[in-house]
Amino acid sequence: MSAFPAELTGTWEIDSAHSTVGFAAKHAVVATTRGHFTEFSGGVTIDAADPSASAAWLDIVASSLTTGNGQRDGHLLGPDFFDVENHPTITFRSASVSVDGDEIVLDGDLTIRGVSRPVQVRWEFGGVAADPWGGVRTGFEGTATVNRKDWGLTWNVALETGGFLVSDKIKLVLEIEAAKKTDPVD
Repeated sequence: MSAFPAELTGTWEIDSAHSTVGFAAKHAVVATTRGHFTEFSGGVTIDAADPSASAAWLDIVASSLTTGNGQRDGHLLGPDFFDVENHPTITFRSASVSVDGDEIVLDGDLTIRGVSRPVQVRWEFGGVAADPWGGVRTGFEGTATVNRKDWGLTWNVALETGGFLVSDKIKLVLEIEAAKKTDPVD
């Protein structure tokens, strides 16, 4: 199967109720801590015949971050990390789209704390399905690994046993369900 089947051509809007925009980081060198954002919107316009003509976008409400721990969330939302008071939105805008075997490769700019840096997200296509309301859904799972310091997220504490409390390497995890937008009737 091609990474872009013909039925994907069109514009798709992320269904945030059935999607996850998350991340994972090592804590104290020994364990993984995960978090996600609960408020985001975005979409993709796909040209199956010419994947390079496709584009994607994502807007995240930074203050919607949750890790399941209020104290940690407060620290992450503050000036040491996301500084949501001064930088309320995290964005991604694609610059190029290509197909590598069965994977879709999306290169674009991720903006955090007002700093934009290039990121490559590799996606696996999950399929296309009709929903019970006459719409069409598709799914993709994407991952990328970034260095948080590239966006000015530098706070850390050295551990007595070596290493640091929070890893510099952060894995981005995107599990996206999107609904196909229908053309308005003239």
